[in-house]
Amino acid sequence: MVTTQRTATPLPPPTERRRLRVAHSLTQGQLAARLGVSRATVRAWESGRRVPDGSDGEAYAGLLSTLARPTDPQAPAGKASGPVPEGTPAAPEPLTPAQAFDALYAFCAPALVRQTYLLTGRRDLAREVVEQAFQQAWQRWPEVARDRDPAGWVRAVAYDCALSPWHRFRPRYRHPEPPPTDPADRALLHALLGLPPAYRRTLVLYDGVGLDLPETAAETEASTPAAASRLTHAREAVAACLPELADPAELHRRLLELASAERLRAARPTVVRTVGERRNVFWTRAAIAFTVTIVGATTLTLRTAPTHYEAPIAPAQAVRGVPPRAALGPLSGEEIALRRKLRQSEASGPERLMPDLR
Repeated sequence: MVTTQRTATPLPPPTERRRLRVAHSLTQGQLAARLGVSRATVRAWESGRRVPDGSDGEAYAGLLSTLARPTDPQAPAGKASGPVPEGTPAAPEPLTPAQAFDALYAFCAPALVRQTYLLTGRRDLAREVVEQAFQQAWQRWPEVARDRDPAGWVRAVAYDCALSPWHRFRPRYRHPEPPPTDPADRALLHALLGLPPAYRRTLVLYDGVGLDLPETAAETEASTPAAASRLTHAREAVAACLPELADPAELHRRLLELASAERLRAARPTVVRTVGERRNVFWTRAAIAFTVTIVGATTLTLRTAPTHYEAPIAPAQAVRGVPPRAALGPLSGEEIALRRKLRQSEASGPERLMPDLR
């Protein structure tokens, strides 16, 4: 009787299996090709519906052990409680934050640049948003390192930056870039860019990256029925432009080919970390300078402000109660005689009084 041997390496939980695959930027189809099984089998293993066993389970456990060894930043470096048997490999040393970040960047950045190119159709913008996403990850590395899916965290930030509507107002991105040289790739990219951003993101995550529907819905911040509706409409729109891509498997293959056709290379992880640290220093100094300016302006205002209350000068007002000026009426006889006398006096002049000097 043939007995099935148990795997020497225990299998991690289903969620950890998926996390290890995504952390290395592997799709379910690529992982299935390595193991020689179908994509549906890998999806069932990661969802927990089936338990890997036999030779396939042995190969799957070995592959997961290999994936977890260099890239898992949260793997504890435990010490053996007893004597170590001869021939047992030494436990790996714990990675420093910089080493863990560099490992995550080395495995995720190349594939992420190609994915963001499918979202934007711009090569320079794809590199830029991926570098910005990893710079934010380095700034918040303790939080990202403890996340159950660091690669998903970075991917979500990169996709948000790539689909930002403010890029259209930047001078360097106002004009379109040269399209792919292959007519088939050019037609597929044109069909992708014609989709609404939410539909395009859902299609790339499901048919390009290989996430399942609940994971796609969670990353796009939508419900599962809404994500399914977006995926259906996106596939129909692409199939209307390219009928040969009505098959989801063919669409998945063509998306991978389009992303791999462009020679897109990400910057080195040390450069990304250095630029991110310099940017942090710049904004920290800018915040300090702004705070000092506000404090100085407040101090100057307090020093120059008056120490007592001065009543304001009341505005001018018209004086009331004065009788109006009356018009002149007819003169009496005495007034006429007086006026005649005064006029005659003005003609001859008044008598002058001479001082007596005696």
